[in-house]
Amino acid sequence: MIRTPLRPLARILKARASGENPDHIEQENLRLRREAARDGARNRAEGRLLALSLLFMAAFVVLGARMGLLAATSPLELSRGISEDISGARADIVDRHGRVLATNLATHALYAETRRMVDPVRAAHELAHIFPDIDGTRMAARFTDPNRRFIWIRTRLSPEQMQAVHDIGEPGLMFGPREMRLYPNGRMAAHVLGGASFGQQGVRAAEIIGIAGVELYHEDRLRDPDQADQPLELALDLSVQAAVTEVLEGGKHMLNARGATAVLMDVHTGEVISLVSLPDFDPNNRPPPPTEGEPADSPLFNRAVQGYYELGSVMKAFAVAQGLDMGEVTPATMIDTRGPLTFGRFRIRDFRNYGPQLSVTDVMVKSSNIGTARIMQPIGATAQREFLDRFGFLDSMPLELSEARRARPLLPDRWSELSVMTISYGHGMSTSPLALAAGYATLVNGGRKIAPTLLKQDQVQPGAQIISQRTSDQMKLMLHQVVQEGTASFARIPGYPVGGKTGSADKPGPRGGYMDDAVLATFASVFPSHAPRFALVVTLDEPVDTTGPEPRRTAGWTAVPVSAEIIRRVGPLLGLRPVSLDVANARFEQGH
Repeated sequence: MIRTPLRPLARILKARASGENPDHIEQENLRLRREAARDGARNRAEGRLLALSLLFMAAFVVLGARMGLLAATSPLELSRGISEDISGARADIVDRHGRVLATNLATHALYAETRRMVDPVRAAHELAHIFPDIDGTRMAARFTDPNRRFIWIRTRLSPEQMQAVHDIGEPGLMFGPREMRLYPNGRMAAHVLGGASFGQQGVRAAEIIGIAGVELYHEDRLRDPDQADQPLELALDLSVQAAVTEVLEGGKHMLNARGATAVLMDVHTGEVISLVSLPDFDPNNRPPPPTEGEPADSPLFNRAVQGYYELGSVMKAFAVAQGLDMGEVTPATMIDTRGPLTFGRFRIRDFRNYGPQLSVTDVMVKSSNIGTARIMQPIGATAQREFLDRFGFLDSMPLELSEARRARPLLPDRWSELSVMTISYGHGMSTSPLALAAGYATLVNGGRKIAPTLLKQDQVQPGAQIISQRTSDQMKLMLHQVVQEGTASFARIPGYPVGGKTGSADKPGPRGGYMDDAVLATFASVFPSHAPRFALVVTLDEPVDTTGPEPRRTAGWTAVPVSAEIIRRVGPLLGLRPVSLDVANARFEQGH
């Protein structure tokens, strides 16, 4: 590169001869040299930026093309040796009597090695006849693509499908042995089991992984090679589960309910004997998660665990229990029930006019909102919150389901005096049917806190003492009287004395407030009422009984008859001997 001197001699001499200043020549040349250097630097920078832009664009094009290819095709086998490291072993899941709920089944996968295919076009159209969801033309294009050597066609086959593929006679269609997860009872206990799917896949093996429910919660235990031959034993009773499902499905259909759930629990061990949520699904063919609509309408939604609702008057039992346990009231204490009960601009009313006063027992039996609010007013927010927290209502329930850990109750932002009164009769705080069943178990088992569990237990849980034995005995009698004299009269079952509390809660609207003519009807029951062994909670979403002259939506007409039929059906299955009502009443009198 030849650099122009800043003070060329010829121009200097000429300038001096003409009387010009020679310094201007140097300044001009210096300016031109700087501009040339700046232009050169700019050109180099622009070139580098252009090169980097082209490089990034090429990388994004390659990545986009690869992602599109992966999305449009089945997963390819990465290497032959990878299958040796994949284990499809997974322990069985059984009910409390050893009956199989989930197991592995030997099957085969179907894949194609295109270089071995003799007539790929014919094979593609034959496969389309066997598998209706396969497009024969598109499959033929894939088989004849020179860049494809390995193609997954099916991850599992039935014996009939396997034989049909054999009959095609195409040497390039090959089978890989593997195990698949099978749920032999179909939809039974679907929300408990959850489901499983294939993880890493090879030609000769496939990994089975849990995707929901017990299968996901106990993933490490079920895949542990040292425990593969030891089934996971659940507390569920398959016979009871079948009976509860059948009755609940019938009740949901007859009452035109949007959904339904039932939880049956041992009040001493916390074992969940049955858990049903409707609508449900078949875990052998688990549907995809919903992309629109309300999540609660999806068959994947577990209403018993994930459904946190304002459950209404079933919560009155805890307000009354707290008043009794703190010594604020006795069953005979008279409560002012004149209404409406005014608090600022809010008014609390009863379903009917129950007169100027009721005993605490009658507040429960007749389900007085005003009476329950009056009981809780002197107790206050701090004590109420602590009491409900001890029962576990303020946090998610510790159940062995992956969905249970993510569901939490809705609590008031500020636990005011008004909150105290509305929560006392089941509004202003949400809870789940599972938590309610555990709460009722604690109320009647002597006052010990129960942690619900899906695993079979060999002994009674050593839970903390939440209420006294005396309060527990008083609550058992009150719940018994609700059925014999109050709102749950349809739960009178010959041979099986029942105690319980109804709840008919208005449903919150999507934009705030409450919906018209839409309720959540719940019946929380215990049986046998004189010596409770089981708690049953049944909740129906927007039920309506149309057998009478006018539609009836309250729990006494909807959830109670369904619960009664469940208890009548499962009582013998649970080994309960029939007991006359006179015997039950006599035992109550002996206990008091």
